Amino acid sequence: MRKEKNIPQVSEAEFLVMKVLWEKSPLTSPEIIEVLRPKTNWNPKTIHTLIGRLIRKGAIGADKNSFPKKLYPLVTEEQYRKEETKYFLQKLYNGSLKRLVASFVEDEQISKEELEEIKKLLEGKEEK
Repeated sequence: MRKEKNIPQVSEAEFLVMKVLWEKSPLTSPEIIEVLRPKTNWNPKTIHTLIGRLIRKGAIGADKNSFPKKLYPLVTEEQYRKEETKYFLQKLYNGSLKRLVASFVEDEQISKEELEEIKKLLEGKEEK
């Protein structure tokens, strides 16, 4: 179902590593571990495994000229978010944005303020 070849699919755990690198990069593995350990209680070996997977998937790169290696994202957060949104929409709503919005409206999970903001966004899109 994934269409964009340069946007790798990442697990929930790998996503947490990506979030750290999107917030600040480049970082070394020890720096990533320092950020994630208090939030996750994962041991360093687990985090190293996740970093290795992300490198193999092409989600992050490593500067081999630095020691320790500096790691950085190869995919922007915006690129990833757009691809995940398309995937989610296709998987759960057969690609229908209308069905997604209807689901939120019917379940009363969308406030009047959010509806107004959505209307403004749509009206702005129509003007272009």
